[in-house]
Amino acid sequence: MRVGVGREHCQVRSIVPTESAKVTGPEARPSAVRTGPPARTAPAALAPRAGLLPSLAAVYRAQLSRARVARIPLLFVATFQSVGIMVLMRGVVDGGAEARAVVAGSSVLVVAFVALNLLAQYFGRLRAGGGLDHYATLPVPPAAVVLGAAGAYASFTVPGTIVTAVAGSALFGLPMTHLWVLVAVIPLSGAALSGLGAALGLLAPRQELATLLGQLGMSAALLLGVLPAERLPGPVGWARDLLPSTYGVEALARSFDAHPDWAVVALDLAVCAAVGVLSLAVATWAYRRAAVR
Repeated sequence: MRVGVGREHCQVRSIVPTESAKVTGPEARPSAVRTGPPARTAPAALAPRAGLLPSLAAVYRAQLSRARVARIPLLFVATFQSVGIMVLMRGVVDGGAEARAVVAGSSVLVVAFVALNLLAQYFGRLRAGGGLDHYATLPVPPAAVVLGAAGAYASFTVPGTIVTAVAGSALFGLPMTHLWVLVAVIPLSGAALSGLGAALGLLAPRQELATLLGQLGMSAALLLGVLPAERLPGPVGWARDLLPSTYGVEALARSFDAHPDWAVVALDLAVCAAVGVLSLAVATWAYRRAAVR
């Protein structure tokens, strides 16, 4: 009896470890599944790239809203500067072709001050402060950033240019019948000067140099645009032909004639448009070059 009981006890003891081994095996431990390699998932698809026109409209509205708040004092300075130049020139120039050149050059100078000088400083500051990295992460074409900013700065010059042209016409006794030419002169001259200003700001290695180049460009527009072409020396006259705003100045000056030669005016505007397309293309290339660095 004792032997049987001992065997039974031995059998009981042998069964318990076997059952516990089944309970504690790998199949019953969920931790063994969690420690395995994670399942690979396919990468999420990126959002489609935004189109040129919607991106251009978004950048334009954002820049124009910012310019309305921050650039109104500077626009007043640009307009006051141009009107002051015409008042000073009134004591030297009486009328005729020279008066037309002074009024036209002073009017386009407002565009040069904002679209060339301020835009060069803006892109120079944007590059120096790392702001281009923000635009580079957006799914927008580079041309939309350049064209949107250039269009906003050019549009911001419309009130000052009109005020300067009207004040100059009244000051020098010029007819205002054909001032509607400003509808073409402002955007075309603004495109040419904005592209130049953006390219200067993006290509300048330092922010201070971008500011300097913008100031020099505005000074060139002042000296070569306001002064009559007949009084400029030969080499300076060649530099005047290379200035993008020259052809907008010529088109506006010809519109003050009693009977303007509209074919020549259209030719000047066409040249100004071609220069604007070229300068904006250079600015877009400069933006791509600066954004990848």
